[in-house]
Amino acid sequence: MCGTETANPSRIKIEGAELDVCDECTEFGTKLQTDSEESTASTKYSTSSGSSSGSSSSGSTTSTSTTSSGGSRGNDIYEDVDELAQDYDDQIRRARERAGQTQDELARELNEKASLIRKLERGDTLPTDDIQSKIERYFDIDLSAAGDVDGSEWESDSSTGEYTLGDMVERKD
Repeated sequence: MCGTETANPSRIKIEGAELDVCDECTEFGTKLQTDSEESTASTKYSTSSGSSSGSSSSGSTTSTSTTSSGGSRGNDIYEDVDELAQDYDDQIRRARERAGQTQDELARELNEKASLIRKLERGDTLPTDDIQSKIERYFDIDLSAAGDVDGSEWESDSSTGEYTLGDMVERKD
């Protein structure tokens, strides 16, 4: 991350990406344990049962996640987070219009400000988890991207069946 050359980099996970970094940059992510490392190694965000590295955190979790390769790795806070659908603004607006409500009426029903509803429908702001769940319950809709996944859209052109960035990018020429 910082660009320092190191002979013995550490593997960490930051927002879902696995990176090899120097020892000083390990504090920015979750250290991934390899088979050769002891399971008691810990970092700032490690969830192993080893000693703490000087950070005092209250209510930390003690579970570890297991990858398909069988290795034990630390928890990444972004691993289980549902992504917001790209068209969340249109979904909210369509649901409100189907219910025959104005933005002000919806705001009163949800006990929120009308300006927030306007910003959400324009796509100017992202809903917090609390607001998202209120809207989903009220209209009985799903604003997460997990509901939008369509496997036919993600077909690889390569013979290996693996995806590349080119398989997922939509060009606007």
